[in-house]
Amino acid sequence: MSFTSRRTALAVFAAAALGLGGGVAASAVPTASAAPSAPETAALQASPGELWKRTELYFGTTKPGGGELTDAEFTAFTDKAVTPRFPDGFTELTGRGQWRGSNGVISREKSKVIVVVYPFTDRDANREIEEIRTDYKKAFAQESVLRTDSVEKVSF
Repeated sequence: MSFTSRRTALAVFAAAALGLGGGVAASAVPTASAAPSAPETAALQASPGELWKRTELYFGTTKPGGGELTDAEFTAFTDKAVTPRFPDGFTELTGRGQWRGSNGVISREKSKVIVVVYPFTDRDANREIEEIRTDYKKAFAQESVLRTDSVEKVSF
């Protein structure tokens, strides 16, 4: 494997490790100078899976009156609002982030991220995701819940 191929492979791995959804596929396309060998091309094309939608929801945990949402409160929320809508599964991640609210103030806070993958045939998914966002904003007086969508190749 050439230096350029290794660099491309490292970029793809880093993107995948960071969860940069749709960008992974674009990063995997080699440049003419770094074209993979025939076995590498066959391996890329033969990877298992099918295309599904992926949605990430980013939830801030700072309460407007002060304090922070507890893990138990967030679990109770997912039990009530997420699990019934996506009983086949989802992933919950915890992180730290920042955002600027409509008042112009930058807030740094603990965040929760829910990742859901679902088939294109799931006609209720968009409505259910929007209901989760609405429920969270109402329940915890939040200004926003960030949503990102991408297409992923998945295999179970």
